[in-house]
Amino acid sequence: MQELGNAINESLSDSDRIAGAIGEIKRAGYDVFLVLEATIGFNKREEGDDDSASDGSDQETEQSVQYESAGKIRLTSQDQKFLRALKISVEDEGK
Repeated sequence: MQELGNAINESLSDSDRIAGAIGEIKRAGYDVFLVLEATIGFNKREEGDDDSASDGSDQETEQSVQYESAGKIRLTSQDQKFLRALKISVEDEGK
């Protein structure tokens, strides 16, 4: 799973198209933060199962992995203003 995450991150980092778009935004005077979230589903195949021989009669359960962080983030005033514009409230621990 980690290998897949690294491969996706690497392909985005190496993309000339993404780098060009980010460069244009920076030249316009903005800082750029790119955060992507992916949900990856996978099924454990039974021994002897063949991808092409599936008749669809068995019910497969999809498992997804979600990663959560217990870390703390620091929001700038711009971050808070943006979140308020989206009607997202953020609890301020400093109060």
